[in-house]
Amino acid sequence: MARIKLAYIGGGSTRGAGTMASFIHQGENFDGSEVVLIDLNAERLQIVQKIAQKMARARGLDITVTATTDRRAGLQGCNAVLTSYRPGGFEARYLDESIPLKHGVIGQETQGPGGFFMALRSIHVMKDIIQDMEEICPHAILFNYTNPINLVSEAITHHTQIETYSFCEGPIMFNDRYARLAGIEPAELDAVSIGLNHGSWSIRHQYKGQDFMPLLQAAYERMRADNSVPYQTLRMLELACTMDSLPNNYFQYYYYKDEILAELQQKPTTRSQDIMANVDDYWQHYREQAESAVPELDPERSRGGIHELELAIDVMDAIYNDRKEIWYVNMPNRGALADFPDDLVVEMPGFVDRSGITPLVQGHLPRQVRGLVKMLGEYQALAAEAAWTGNRKQAIQALASNPLVHSLHKAETIYDEMAAALQEHLPARLLK
Repeated sequence: MARIKLAYIGGGSTRGAGTMASFIHQGENFDGSEVVLIDLNAERLQIVQKIAQKMARARGLDITVTATTDRRAGLQGCNAVLTSYRPGGFEARYLDESIPLKHGVIGQETQGPGGFFMALRSIHVMKDIIQDMEEICPHAILFNYTNPINLVSEAITHHTQIETYSFCEGPIMFNDRYARLAGIEPAELDAVSIGLNHGSWSIRHQYKGQDFMPLLQAAYERMRADNSVPYQTLRMLELACTMDSLPNNYFQYYYYKDEILAELQQKPTTRSQDIMANVDDYWQHYREQAESAVPELDPERSRGGIHELELAIDVMDAIYNDRKEIWYVNMPNRGALADFPDDLVVEMPGFVDRSGITPLVQGHLPRQVRGLVKMLGEYQALAAEAAWTGNRKQAIQALASNPLVHSLHKAETIYDEMAAALQEHLPARLLK
């Protein structure tokens, strides 16, 4: 089994304990390895470190877990770096979600102006991480889970030689959900989705060698008559059946824009406020488990559940142990998807072995959904470049091109208000 030294940047986050649970769950594949937890909060780092150490010991694994607030020290000797961090915390996310709503635009963590400003903050930090990696561990592989991962990965891949892959469980999770809604086991659905992160559609969807869509259509017809079915579920079923393709859940913000905007404006709290109301309980639970002999995370009291960032761990295993497996990845297209430039970061299946990840050629998206995804791809490229090297004018150009904004005056107004509110997390070049 592979021995690696993994630096986990964001190891003291609310997802830190769940991510270490994912790593320890596969610990036999990394026996003899070391994980360095890196974050800004020393107390929370120690909590996650104790949980991970005890989990490893309970399973009889030879895995060393250390922790540091000194990123450059933590990167020494690493051959893998996992990034999952949130500059400005949930307080900044609240601004991402609430300010656009005042201007009649959806406020969301990874979409629209909210996603744009999260990208500006995340990429501002990532530039320094990349510089550190280039100086300290230039041959390490970067496994990125920092949102919005498409914009972050897009920026990285144009400005460094560091080998970078980004991950999201969306294509797996959402297609599994469509299978369950149709009354079949997820393993029975043969589906492949491609496009962009939080912007993919299925190009193959079969059940026992036959088209899956009639099964889903029948399920939709049944559920339409059931008042207990959440309207969010009905929306995604309607969208899938109308477009004859399985959509990523985030397309609801585009195809049901007016309805969702009204719902968000009427809701008394934002999603970030709902999460912040539970953060203290998450850390209380983690403190309790850190003091227990054998920590057991409660999915009801853990941020995101008991296993986090597991796709990145799966891919690490496939690379360092040469598994020759296929996993979803976000990386430069390299000719795999016919509708996008070769250098644009896209979401697709890739073949994973000791040489890294090779994109698998897939062809075209269905024409009826292709236009919006291509528009999002152009926005992605503009936003990533503005975040890495741009100024206020270039940032406004990018934001105005976003399909949820599509108004120059709204883009300018929202940009200036959000930039002022979040200026402590942004480079000075984006403020003038």
